[in-house]
Amino acid sequence: MNFILDCIKGFAIGAGAILPGISSGILCVVFGIYEKLVNSILNLFTDIKSNIKFLFPILIGASIGVIFFGNVLKYLFDNFYMQTMFVFIGIILGGIPSIVKTANGKNGFRLHYLIYTLFTFLLTLLLLYIENNLSFNLQNNNSIFYLVLSGFIMSIGVVVPGVSSTVLLMIMGMYDIYLLAISTINISILIPMGIGLMLGGFIFLKFTKCCLLHFHAQTYYSILGFVIGSSFILYPGFSFNLQGIICICFLFFGFFTSIILENRA
Repeated sequence: MNFILDCIKGFAIGAGAILPGISSGILCVVFGIYEKLVNSILNLFTDIKSNIKFLFPILIGASIGVIFFGNVLKYLFDNFYMQTMFVFIGIILGGIPSIVKTANGKNGFRLHYLIYTLFTFLLTLLLLYIENNLSFNLQNNNSIFYLVLSGFIMSIGVVVPGVSSTVLLMIMGMYDIYLLAISTINISILIPMGIGLMLGGFIFLKFTKCCLLHFHAQTYYSILGFVIGSSFILYPGFSFNLQGIICICFLFFGFFTSIILENRA
């Protein structure tokens, strides 16, 4: 049963690498596995059996999530855009109590921690502005170097909670190329980006672990600001009609799914 639940978490995390505005790291935090995931990857060979047992179902689910959403994302957006967004808003909001509990777990609450939350919340809104109002096209070729660089930059959004990898790819003019490569399994694009992703992932995982070790509460309250801001990024608007009521139902579905998955972590 735990294997299936971990696969479901991995599926959602994989979706986070595809859906615009969503951070895979945020979903890891929401599901209560972020810190354990960081330690398992960085200390893989310290206790290889235990770490692989934890990572394997998440990796399977994430791989399926990436491929699945790479193929059906356009269909979902075209036909069930609001419902899809409200499910993910519910998933994100359902993880907030767990984040606060984790942040206060070592030293308790300090009022000044909210400064970190406010700063990252405003930073998230800035990223939202960039995504919605600015157009970037810094590079139009598919050179190996640029693909590796794109994967490296993308790793920031995969590893650092609240920083969307899709926004970073949009800034580099690579999101459409990345999405097409996922849906068609174009290895000439995916392999170089994967190399950059792994290299960057290792570096930024080290950085994140250092932050969690020395600034545990501050790091989680910073993540909290990103989490709250992510809800605004996904919010598609609301009308009080039948569709709106259905969307609220989907929001609650995502909310309680998040709580159930976190409690089973």
